[in-house]
Order: sequence, then C-alpha cells, then structure tokens
Amino acid sequence: MKVVVVGMARSGLAVSRLLSDKGIEVFASDAQRDPPLRPDFEGEGIECETGGHSVERFENADEIVVSPGVPLDIEPLQASRRRGIPVVSELEVAARYLEGDVVALTGSNGKTTTTALVGHILASGSRPVQVGGNIGTPASALVASSRVETINVIEVSSFQLDGLQRFRPHVAVLLNIAPDHMDRYENFEAYRQSKFRVFANQNEDDYAVINRDDDNVFPLPASVRSRHLEFSRRACAGSGASVRDGQLIVGGIPVMPVADVPLRGAHNVENVLAGLLVAEIHGVPAAEAARAVESFRPVEHRLEPVATVEGVEYVNDSKATNVDSAVKALESFSEPIVVILGGKDKGAPLEPLVEAMKGKVRQAVLIGASASHFEQAIGGAVPSRRAGSMTEAVEAAAGAARTGDVVLLSPACASFDMYRNYEERGDDFKKAVKSFQK
Repeated sequence: MKVVVVGMARSGLAVSRLLSDKGIEVFASDAQRDPPLRPDFEGEGIECETGGHSVERFENADEIVVSPGVPLDIEPLQASRRRGIPVVSELEVAARYLEGDVVALTGSNGKTTTTALVGHILASGSRPVQVGGNIGTPASALVASSRVETINVIEVSSFQLDGLQRFRPHVAVLLNIAPDHMDRYENFEAYRQSKFRVFANQNEDDYAVINRDDDNVFPLPASVRSRHLEFSRRACAGSGASVRDGQLIVGGIPVMPVADVPLRGAHNVENVLAGLLVAEIHGVPAAEAARAVESFRPVEHRLEPVATVEGVEYVNDSKATNVDSAVKALESFSEPIVVILGGKDKGAPLEPLVEAMKGKVRQAVLIGASASHFEQAIGGAVPSRRAGSMTEAVEAAAGAARTGDVVLLSPACASFDMYRNYEERGDDFKKAVKSFQK
C-alpha cells in the first residue's frame, strides 16, 4: 500500500512514522519550503518533499492522509478525490490502530481544557488513561502505548472531523458551537455540521454528551443514534448533569459545590459538568471525581495566570483563537480589563465581542494583521490603540491598567500572522510580562 501524508507538522510526522512502522510505504509532502518541524527521516524508509506537491505521487497513492492544518479543498486533494482516492485525516488512521476506549471531545471553545480535565478525572479511576489529539500529542503517537484496557481521551478539531470515515468514539462530547474558522468553511452551518460528525459512526452502545444550553448543539440531529446525556447550568438535565442550589448534580445526586470549581468562568462550570458525566460513564466514583476536579489547574495558554505586577494581574489566554472564546474570557472577570486583541482574522462577526467589552474593558490594545479591522469594529465603544509587537502591547496595556485591573491576552484570532502557533504567542506574552516585571 502507498500512502501520501500531506503536511509535516506534529500530526503529519506522527502518522508518517505510524504507517511506516506498520509496513506501509509512506511519502510525506508539505507545501512549505521550510516547515517548522521538517523531519530527518534518515533510516526510517520515509520519503519526503517540501516546497510543493508532486502530482504523480498523489495520483499513484492508495490513500492520502491530511494533517489538520491543510485545507481539504486544495487542488491536489480535489484531483485525488476525482480519481477515487480516499482522503482521510490523521485521526482516522490513528483510530484504526488504537486499542481501548476512545473519548472524543470537540467544540468551538473549551475543548483543550476539558480534554485535560477529563484525562485528569479518569486517571483517578482504575484504568490507564492517555490524553492527546489536537491538545498536543497526536493521536497517532498514542497508538504504541495503547492497550485494550486504555482510555484514550482525544481532543478533536473540526478539520480532523472533516476527514473521518469510520472513526467511532465510545463517548463523544460536544461542548458548544460558535462561529469559528469562517475562513475555511462556506458558512456557519457547514462548520456546525462538521462538529456533528463526531457522532456519525456511533451506535446505541455509545454515548453522546451534549450541552443542553447551546442552541447550536441541542437538540441533536435525529440521525445521532447514541445514548444522549445532557449537561446544563440552567435546566434540570435528568439523568445528565446540572446545577442546583449551588451544587453540581450528576444523575440527580450532588457531587460538589460550584464554589469548589478551580477554574474561572461560567463556561468552565459547563466543562466540569461534561467531565463529570464522562467520569460517571466510566465508573469513577463521584467523590473521587470531585477531588480530581478540585485538584485540576488551568492548562497553559487558557486563562493562565502569569504574574501580578503593581496590583495588576496578567493573564495569558492565547488559546482564545475565536470571538466566542474571547467573549467567555471577558465574562470570567469582574475586575476592569485591559485586553490585547488581534491576529489572523477568521472571518467571524466581531459585534458580540464589542458588546461584551462595553462597561468591562478599560482599553483594547490591538495587534497583528487584523488590528485595523478590530479598530473599525470597536469604533468608540471602548478606547483602543494599536501596538506593533507583543512587547509594545504589554507596555501599552500596563500603562492603561490601574491597581486591581486585569491585563488579558485573549486575541479572538489565530496566531499565524505573527507566530507559528498560539503557544508561541502565549510564550511571547509571558516573556514580555516577565521582562516588564523586572
């Protein structure tokens, strides 16, 4: 069998090595002349090319595997489909070889935090747990360490879902759906339907864990055959999870006080409810699950406290790569905020963000390729100014902030105009804060 792997970031490298280890002939191709993670496949039997795609290689492939960052509508992939060559995601390939149960988590926002949280909770049970997917460790890199008793907790992006054929998680969690990646999808409904693909291959023995409070999620399409478990902050979810009298309730039984949730924001209460439902499905006792939640700490780059300088708290929320995520971040603070916004715009409407800023944001500092777009959208709603770099943005934010304020990096944009990824952007913010702190 001959397989072409398109894109040589983390997922592409991992799936190339997985397939090669299984005795499959692999050719890796990346359109970038100098990919950030260009591998040295010396001695591994994997051929690779950079700076373009060889048409002949695509035409002669038995299958093409696409990394999440590669658009599925590029011409080499369209031509391959016309020839009847299957085009699948890295996750689809990984799932063929993964042993054990799969918990797949997706959503527009909160999936990294919730994936890490679910892994943390399940680790308090009796079965081995490993966490990966879009969260950092590619699913393909989990295969070697998976066993029949393993629970594989996998964060799944819409791009990965678009390339699935038979992927069937035992538990699929859909946290929320809000406009995102409008630069990659024809419209919001196309993006929304992409998210529902996480349930496509489930049957009556599987579970769909869904957000009852999100009108873009609930009710699920009638085609979803798995057992539905709902979580809600506002309604009694019956056999699901909800909030009542200041308690998190699962299956009608109080599990822990809302006040003991260690994460900021109402959206994180929803994330914890989802995590408790996954724990219940896997037989983790409620008391152990509650202790695990209480000991969980924020993941890096997601409402991550960085430092407090002269009475001002600096928070790194670089993972907020869309408008809805930035809105949720703003709603997580009662203190006045100086927010750093901007990056590579994804095409989502900015009106909800501007509305959320009113009466809450002291000043907006705008960076990156979308700075002028944000400036125009904000108008006179709140004071704003531009900055040419992250260091300049932090200095400007510090100058505008007062004692008791929060300086929040929550860009509402992708990072690819200035950085390789959101992690690099968050690290630059932290570096600038620590430099300013001296």
